[in-house]
Amino acid sequence: MVAPVRDWEMGRPQEIEYAREHGIEVPVTQESPYSVDANLWGRSIEAGPLEDPWREPAPDVFAWTADPAQAPEDGVVVSLGFEHGIPVTLDGERLTGDVLVPRLNALAGAHGVGRIDHVENRLVGIKSREIYEAPAAMVLHTAHTALETLTLGRDVFHLKRRLGDEWARLVYDGLWFGQLRSALAAFMAVTQEPVSGEVRLRLRRGTVSLVGRRAPGSLYREELATYDRRQDTFDHTAARGFIELFGLPLRTQARIQGALEDSVPLSLERRVKRR
Repeated sequence: MVAPVRDWEMGRPQEIEYAREHGIEVPVTQESPYSVDANLWGRSIEAGPLEDPWREPAPDVFAWTADPAQAPEDGVVVSLGFEHGIPVTLDGERLTGDVLVPRLNALAGAHGVGRIDHVENRLVGIKSREIYEAPAAMVLHTAHTALETLTLGRDVFHLKRRLGDEWARLVYDGLWFGQLRSALAAFMAVTQEPVSGEVRLRLRRGTVSLVGRRAPGSLYREELATYDRRQDTFDHTAARGFIELFGLPLRTQARIQGALEDSVPLSLERRVKRR
């Protein structure tokens, strides 16, 4: 792999000048010295003025997203369909991922959706400020999570969110082929079996708002969630016994250890709190 940046004693300004002197066409200048990476999923921009985290990104940083303040005021409502966690339709049209994502990038980007100003914690311990444009990713993540709230049980949903952060760390650190990433992949695959359905979202001036969601395997039951006692099927008399049992460990701890705490001298922290 040829990677001159690892061997040359040059910074980005010197590299730009080297390219100019040798007739090498590069899409950067001293006035716009950004380092840009882009793929199907998103676009990242760093370097130059962006190295100051206090400085607002200039308009020329962005290429995929409109200025939210200049985007259409009414916005647009889009519909996304999922099968086992995979997005398969956009506004009712069945599309493969390599078509759906770019189309959603263009649609959401036109409404200012997808701008992210982020300071990364890199593996080697350096903090790096980057600007991201990921319109489709932002919309898909919002829609996918909304569908999971309907179809996943409470414990599975909460654990998956925590493991999702670990998945992202492994991939970011280049550990895709590691054993832990493979193990997490098996867990994620199981969680996605019931995640099929449709989500509607409003894209408006840089925001993504849920409008509606539905799923054949939805665990949301209106007869259990309703506030209308005439349609309510939940046995409210069961609540008293549940509360007694659920609160038993805390009441026991407070009765025994709370009494012990009151009998010993107050620690400095507790004295400060009481004041």
